[in-house]
Amino acid sequence: MHLHILGICGTFMGGIALLARGLGHRVTGSDANVYPPMSTQLESAGIDLMEGYDTAHLQPAPDVVVVGNAMKRGIPAVEYMLDAGLRYVSGPQWLAEHLLADRHVLAVAGTHGKTTTSSMLAWLLQDSGLNPGFLIGGVPQDFGLSARLGGERYFVVEADEYDTAFFDKRSKFVHYRPRTLITNNLEFDHADIFDDLAQIQRQFHHLVRTVPGSGLIVHPHGEQAMDEVLAMGCWTPTQSTGAGGDWAAELLAEDGSEFRVLCRGEPVGSVRWDQTGAHNVQNALSALAAAAHVGIAPERGTESLGRFRGVKRRMELRGEAHGIQVYDDFAHHPTAIASTLAGLRRRVGGARIVAVLEPRSNTMRMGTHAAALAGSLTDADRVHLYVPPELNWDAGAALGGLADRLAVSGVVDEIVATVAAEAAVGDQVLVMSNGGFQGIHQRLLDALADADVTPALGHR
Repeated sequence: MHLHILGICGTFMGGIALLARGLGHRVTGSDANVYPPMSTQLESAGIDLMEGYDTAHLQPAPDVVVVGNAMKRGIPAVEYMLDAGLRYVSGPQWLAEHLLADRHVLAVAGTHGKTTTSSMLAWLLQDSGLNPGFLIGGVPQDFGLSARLGGERYFVVEADEYDTAFFDKRSKFVHYRPRTLITNNLEFDHADIFDDLAQIQRQFHHLVRTVPGSGLIVHPHGEQAMDEVLAMGCWTPTQSTGAGGDWAAELLAEDGSEFRVLCRGEPVGSVRWDQTGAHNVQNALSALAAAAHVGIAPERGTESLGRFRGVKRRMELRGEAHGIQVYDDFAHHPTAIASTLAGLRRRVGGARIVAVLEPRSNTMRMGTHAAALAGSLTDADRVHLYVPPELNWDAGAALGGLADRLAVSGVVDEIVATVAAEAAVGDQVLVMSNGGFQGIHQRLLDALADADVTPALGHR
């Protein structure tokens, strides 16, 4: 069967492409924005990528068009698909019908931490010999790809609350019908499709309705928004994580790089790993609880997490020049930004942290979280904010509280030059964006390598 995927380079749709190819289908795809790591994965899998959304991409007609949720009416390929009467389906529906129906699905939902927790969970199953399939919105370092078929029993899926397609406005995750569900947290996001938190909670309630009574729902202890969702109706056993929950952690290192795991108050193992931050400790507790539901003992799980290598673009060290480290992180919401910076601060102590931020998500561009952004950057000594042309708010005014720590620019080359000119030995440069950011990571490393770097400043 020939599948053509519209929007193929998105993390989710790229994963669908890899899975379909693994099933033996011929796969082609179109996208307006082609950049690594997804483009690299697809090309190495022998999948033909086409730039743009030309109607010629659908001629001759494929057997089915798989439509990404970035597609809208008015796009030439979409209009041609409808007018020609081509068979089409959403990515989540294709996944549910062709892969998930006969598997034990372990889904990870929530505003933050989905990719990292999904990667941890897939690794826990893999390290215990369960050979899981997975579809994750990032690239786990332990696997080197975002999706694979795996064996016939278990499948881990990152369960996104964003809408399914232009013709199906339900959240993606209602298609997956998990038996084991993690709901990491719940905050307002995706302001382009949701008016308020209550609308998101309603979608999560729809997800809860699909989990069988023999399943398990893992949720954070005492988080009001998620408690309200469960109060709408829950027919499945639940376990809670965090302080006061069924699964808790005792920090053995302030930065979260070592901690003891407690299950209902009893120690069940300790984790010593390369990850940092309270958010990753919480992610680990959720993954351990879900893994235990499929028979992985916590003692085995904590040992496995010590070998977890992390996820590309989640505090990924991209390189070092003159003693200056450059990290790539996907953080694009104030809560995630604050958690990432706090983890880095605890790791590096008084070293200077330089944050470089692109407000790229639809919600960030709309300014929904603008008022909270300055507070989320408290742990940074210097903040460089890239202002794209389509930004709908005054970045300088919104982040004015950062005073002389803030630099605002609409030109990436200018940001690169300024960071290099101000650089000092020992600086930690943290780049935050949910896109390619015009290749700024390597450009920064190249500029820093050529810079006349000053001795360590040691601001803190």
